[in-house]
Amino acid sequence: MWKKIAFLLAISTAVQSNELDNLIDSSSAIVDQIATGVKLVGAATEYAHHGSGLSDGTLSSTAHITAEQVDAYNTSLENFANYQPYGAPVKEVLENMAMDSLEEMDVAIGTFTEVVVDMIAVQEVAEKAETASTPKQEEEVQTFVAENQEMLTITQEEVDTYNQSVDQIEESANEASAYLAVANSEAVEFLQQSIEDKNTTSADVNIFYDANSQWVAMGYNTTRNLTAVMLNGNDAFGLDLYYSEADILALGTESEFYKTSPIGMGYDCFFEMECEQ
Repeated sequence: MWKKIAFLLAISTAVQSNELDNLIDSSSAIVDQIATGVKLVGAATEYAHHGSGLSDGTLSSTAHITAEQVDAYNTSLENFANYQPYGAPVKEVLENMAMDSLEEMDVAIGTFTEVVVDMIAVQEVAEKAETASTPKQEEEVQTFVAENQEMLTITQEEVDTYNQSVDQIEESANEASAYLAVANSEAVEFLQQSIEDKNTTSADVNIFYDANSQWVAMGYNTTRNLTAVMLNGNDAFGLDLYYSEADILALGTESEFYKTSPIGMGYDCFFEMECEQ
């Protein structure tokens, strides 16, 4: 798992376009042609009965409806049948935001994994030092350190990368969890109804997770009001997502990521495949 970490989230993403304008343009183009045809027929009923007003015989072609116009109209008609006047459903928006956060987390995990592998020689030092109970064994540890000091040294740059990646992983994981939890709860209908009540679209609101407020909130461009779903169980939806530190670390200990890491497997087992049976 540490060799290749992948997160797959199959989410359908609708591409929003101005389908109303397309329908207006394509239908109006055909109406214009029909209007021309009606005028030509009207003129024919006048001059044909009076023996005047001959055309050159090709004027009717200006009223023809082309195959391209028919295709454009039928396509826009079909598209508009699935048009979403309030924008993409809030559930879909939240799922897409969760996918973005998972992708950010995946990148940060890749960075974290690389820097941990670079620094993990400290684990070998710790393991050797912990088992040194005699002067002879201490000498062996001292020799190992002296001969490999450059390789064993940890740089501040590595530490900074490690710290930053851990922070990013926690932030992205929390965002993804918050968005998916709301998307898969009845709270998503509350947010969707709020958009419709405000007569706006999902593209014109700002949906975000706030760790300090412990909510997923939705702000409107037309007002300064917020609609929020609490994530700590303190509203009617009852979404209580927060775990204790002990629970989170216990979950991590049972994860495949931990079990296949140098920490979970041990230094020699991970790098040298010298594993106790």
